[in-house]
Amino acid sequence: MSSSCSSASPVSDALFARALQLIPGGVNSPVRAFRSVGGAPFFTQSAQGATLTTADGRELIDFVCTWGPAIHGHNHPVIKAAIAAALDHGTSFGTPNPYEVEMAELIVRFVPSIKKVRMTSSGTEATMSAIRLARGFTKRDKIIKFSGCYHGHSDSLLIKAGSGALTHGHPDSAGIPASFARETIVLPYNDRAALDACFSANPGQIAGVIIEPYCGNVGFIMPDAGYLAYVREITAQHGTVLIFDEVMTGFRIAKGGVQERENITPDLTCLGKIIGGGLPVGAFGGRADIMDYLAPLGPVYQAGTLSGNPLAMAAGIASLRLLEELNPYPRLDQLGRQLCAAVADAAKAKGIAVQTPQCGSMFSFFFTSTAVRDYDTALTGDAKLFARFFRGALERGVYLAPSAYEAGFISTAHDGAAIDRACEVLSGVIREL
Repeated sequence: MSSSCSSASPVSDALFARALQLIPGGVNSPVRAFRSVGGAPFFTQSAQGATLTTADGRELIDFVCTWGPAIHGHNHPVIKAAIAAALDHGTSFGTPNPYEVEMAELIVRFVPSIKKVRMTSSGTEATMSAIRLARGFTKRDKIIKFSGCYHGHSDSLLIKAGSGALTHGHPDSAGIPASFARETIVLPYNDRAALDACFSANPGQIAGVIIEPYCGNVGFIMPDAGYLAYVREITAQHGTVLIFDEVMTGFRIAKGGVQERENITPDLTCLGKIIGGGLPVGAFGGRADIMDYLAPLGPVYQAGTLSGNPLAMAAGIASLRLLEELNPYPRLDQLGRQLCAAVADAAKAKGIAVQTPQCGSMFSFFFTSTAVRDYDTALTGDAKLFARFFRGALERGVYLAPSAYEAGFISTAHDGAAIDRACEVLSGVIREL
């Protein structure tokens, strides 16, 4: 098995060499650099359905799906037509447009906890704005997040856990003032006792709790039974705003997201990815009394020149309408189970320990004998073994996320031959590890 992912990729290699001279690290988002799996990244020339075509003409079955938005696969004709129709009227107006209203109506209908919603241009903007709104509404400063949950790269949220459950976080990036970090408390996911202790130690000070209800950014991790209900209960008791970050899981785990599946009602919800149909987008919404604290009605300022961009709204509306029309969720779950079972069975036969958490169209492969339920147990996975697995799959035409700690995604376009072929490839790679 080759140690490089790009040994037969002269066009991609040349593009990467040029990019390295002009773009930090040669990429516009760090995980694209392939540093944790080895080799150089490939460049994509085009995409159709479940397939990426690289700049070197290789076809790859894609389980990254633009990091989540492509639930209908790439270049879907209905979404493509919606963008083209919107483009005929212009790219941006700087005024309200009809698509924004229709998108808001769809979101409120799909996600019952959302009574009012505001659009942004990215998930990072959505979570940043939701945190500011929680602080403005409660007139408190501190927030709680959970280790392993990623909520974008705003200063208040790029904080990781210290040595203890109640330790204030320290910056996970240079350039974040320590004073910002002191207002963010990082707790372990799936740990009720840590949450209890934190509220006891900070009475009347916690503005908001933000959580990925199903984690997707340290690999895919599910909550323990009853855990999310407990988070809802304790935040309600303390007058703390509960924020579900469903940028990744919204409209993917279920039409109404994790909150529909778990029957939990958060105060605010952050959305993105699927509601842009592949174009840049974000949104946050929730209780009307909280949302009305936003300018121009209230004192919490939030704005964006391209928020509610007509092209992104048109694409997202088409994407959501397709979900309503097709109801693909039972089939996507079946495909996810098929893929994970193939890897699990091959690993068992080979004597390799692997965890394959999966729900609907999201999944992960952790090479560990430890059940993965939080950040620390995720890190027990053998990242070097995953890198070999990733490279073997890529060499055989299957593209997984280039990190041991990212979720994988399935689209409706993976139905049939694509999943069967991927199961064959991944099982074969496991047998050769």
